Amino acid sequence: MKIKARIKQKQIVTKKIDTPFIRLDSFMKLCGAAATGGHAKIIIQNGEVRVNKEICTQRGKKLRPGDEAEYENIIYKVDML
Repeated sequence: MKIKARIKQKQIVTKKIDTPFIRLDSFMKLCGAAATGGHAKIIIQNGEVRVNKEICTQRGKKLRPGDEAEYENIIYKVDML
Protein backbone atom coordinates (compact mmCIF):
# COMPACT_ATOMS: atom_id res chain seq x y z
CA MET A 1 0.00 0.00 0.00
CA LYS A 2 1.36 3.41 -0.97
CA ILE A 3 0.73 6.47 1.12
CA LYS A 4 0.85 9.88 -0.47
CA ALA A 5 1.63 12.81 1.78
CA ARG A 6 0.64 16.28 0.81
CA ILE A 7 2.61 19.21 2.10
CA LYS A 8 0.35 22.12 2.81
CA GLN A 9 1.46 25.31 1.08
CA LYS A 10 2.14 28.15 3.46
CA GLN A 11 0.01 31.22 3.02
CA ILE A 12 1.93 34.49 2.63
CA VAL A 13 0.53 37.79 3.92
CA THR A 14 2.36 41.06 3.28
CA LYS A 15 1.82 44.04 5.59
CA LYS A 16 3.17 47.49 4.83
CA ILE A 17 4.53 49.76 7.55
CA ASP A 18 5.40 53.46 7.36
CA THR A 19 8.11 53.41 10.03
CA PRO A 20 11.70 52.08 9.87
CA PHE A 21 10.79 49.13 12.15
CA ILE A 22 7.94 47.55 14.12
CA ARG A 23 8.07 45.42 17.27
CA LEU A 24 7.20 41.77 16.82
CA ASP A 25 4.24 41.83 19.23
CA SER A 26 2.76 44.90 17.51
CA PHE A 27 3.29 43.31 14.09
CA MET A 28 1.45 40.14 15.14
CA LYS A 29 -1.51 42.29 16.25
CA LEU A 30 -1.38 44.37 13.05
CA CYS A 31 -1.50 41.24 10.90
CA GLY A 32 -4.38 39.74 12.85
CA ALA A 33 -2.32 36.72 13.93
CA ALA A 34 -2.91 37.71 17.56
CA ALA A 35 -6.20 39.10 18.83
CA THR A 36 -4.65 41.22 21.58
CA GLY A 37 -1.28 42.31 22.88
CA GLY A 38 -1.56 39.75 25.66
CA HIS A 39 -2.21 36.99 23.14
CA ALA A 40 0.80 38.13 21.08
CA LYS A 41 2.97 38.06 24.22
CA ILE A 42 1.92 34.50 25.05
CA ILE A 43 2.45 33.01 21.59
CA ILE A 44 5.84 34.71 21.24
CA GLN A 45 7.09 33.69 24.70
CA ASN A 46 5.88 30.10 24.11
CA GLY A 47 8.15 29.88 21.06
CA GLU A 48 5.29 29.56 18.57
CA VAL A 49 6.55 32.37 16.31
CA ARG A 50 9.48 32.17 13.93
CA VAL A 51 11.27 35.28 12.69
CA ASN A 52 13.31 34.76 9.53
CA LYS A 53 12.93 30.96 9.99
CA GLU A 54 14.26 30.94 13.58
CA ILE A 55 12.17 30.65 16.74
CA CYS A 56 11.99 34.02 18.49
CA THR A 57 10.87 34.57 22.08
CA GLN A 58 11.64 38.30 22.20
CA ARG A 59 8.36 40.16 21.89
CA GLY A 60 10.20 43.47 21.46
CA LYS A 61 12.27 42.18 18.51
CA LYS A 62 12.48 44.87 15.85
CA LEU A 63 11.24 43.81 12.42
CA ARG A 64 12.34 45.79 9.41
CA PRO A 65 11.17 45.68 5.79
CA GLY A 66 12.21 42.35 4.30
CA ASP A 67 11.79 40.43 7.56
CA GLU A 68 9.14 37.77 7.93
CA ALA A 69 7.35 36.22 10.90
CA GLU A 70 5.67 32.81 10.74
CA TYR A 71 2.82 31.62 12.95
CA GLU A 72 0.46 28.67 12.35
CA ASN A 73 1.78 28.01 8.81
CA ILE A 74 1.18 31.61 7.70
CA ILE A 75 4.13 33.78 6.75
CA TYR A 76 3.73 37.49 7.47
CA LYS A 77 6.17 39.67 5.51
CA VAL A 78 7.11 43.22 6.47
CA ASP A 79 7.13 45.68 3.57
CA MET A 80 7.64 49.44 3.35
CA LEU A 81 4.89 51.82 2.20
